[in-house]
Amino acid sequence: MRKNIVAGNWKMNTTLAEGVTLAEGLNSALTGKATNCDVIIGTPFTHLASIVQAVDTSRIGVAAENCADKEKGAYTGEVSAAMVASTGAEYVILGHSERRAYYHETPEILKEKVKLALTNRLTPIFCIGEVLSERETGKHFDVVDEQIKESLFDLSAEDFGKLILAYEPVWAIGTGKTATAAQAQEMHAYIRKTVAAKYGEEVANNTSILYGGSCNADNAHELFSNPDVDGGLIGGASLGVEKFIPIIEAFDK
Repeated sequence: MRKNIVAGNWKMNTTLAEGVTLAEGLNSALTGKATNCDVIIGTPFTHLASIVQAVDTSRIGVAAENCADKEKGAYTGEVSAAMVASTGAEYVILGHSERRAYYHETPEILKEKVKLALTNRLTPIFCIGEVLSERETGKHFDVVDEQIKESLFDLSAEDFGKLILAYEPVWAIGTGKTATAAQAQEMHAYIRKTVAAKYGEEVANNTSILYGGSCNADNAHELFSNPDVDGGLIGGASLGVEKFIPIIEAFDK
């Protein structure tokens, strides 16, 4: 069965000390608390090993925000999937819109990253989504369809079933524009249908699809109430315990 998931993505924020303090605060807030979703925090590479030690990993999963598309070697500054796994992290965010836009990550690069993540027993949180011009010209379904097929459809059904997908309407992230719950549901249902056409209904119905477009305490419950929205990939609101906890609690309402 697919899981409800709330995942934080800290991006390039917090020093190591600040990150450990934030993780400890979240861990404390969740101690002894029953939740109706899995909780994951995505942190900078420098924080991973320390935060794995700072939290109860049976309650809070830890994710890297990226990994390299090479196994090892002379790639100065890169961090391999094996290195991520060696910290005790169990997840890795791949294909984020910022990685695609700023660092020109192609479908082929992402295909390699996914394979290396799976080889190292990491669960990829794979991001897909369209920019404003693609939404306004009615290309949003085609764009998402292409992103899924070009990077993921070489996987076996077994390996695809290990993924978490995250839909990012890029036009609704930090722009003041907001995707409605209906728009989120429409795209999530389309993504599930696309997966079902390739891998069958069982795999599609067991795949968690998160919403990654400016989700916060005010709109989380409405978004998560949709049948095909299984949680959120949360940016800025994950940088404060007082903002992140109400999103986690949105599944309790």
